[in-house]
Amino acid sequence: MKDFRNLKVWERSHKLALRVYQITSNFPREEMYGLTSQMRRSCTSIPTNISEGCGRSRDTELARFIEIAAGSASELEYQLLLSRDLSFITESDFELLITETIEVKKMLISLFKKLKAIG
Repeated sequence: MKDFRNLKVWERSHKLALRVYQITSNFPREEMYGLTSQMRRSCTSIPTNISEGCGRSRDTELARFIEIAAGSASELEYQLLLSRDLSFITESDFELLITETIEVKKMLISLFKKLKAIG
C-alpha cells in the first residue's frame, strides 16, 4: 500500500478539486443539481480514485484506479468547456482550470504507463 498524499498527482488533483468547488459556487442556482453537481463529482473522483488505488495491495490494481481517475479528468475537461460556452465561468478561470486539468491528466497517464510497465 502507498500513501496517496506522497503522490504529486494526488496533491495537484486535490487542489484542482478545491478550485472547481470555489468556481462552481458562483454557478446559477438552477445548475445545483446539474452541471455544478457533475463537475464536483468529476473533480473529486480524480483524487478519490488515486486514494483508493493506493489502498490496494498490487500495482495492477492501482493502475486500474489511475485509469479511472484519468477518465474523470476527461469528463471534467468537457464540463469546463461547456461551462465556458454557457458563460458560467470567465475565460481566465477556464484557462486556469483547463490547463491544470490537462496537466493532471498527463501526470495520470504517465503514472499509468509506469505501473503497466512494472506489472
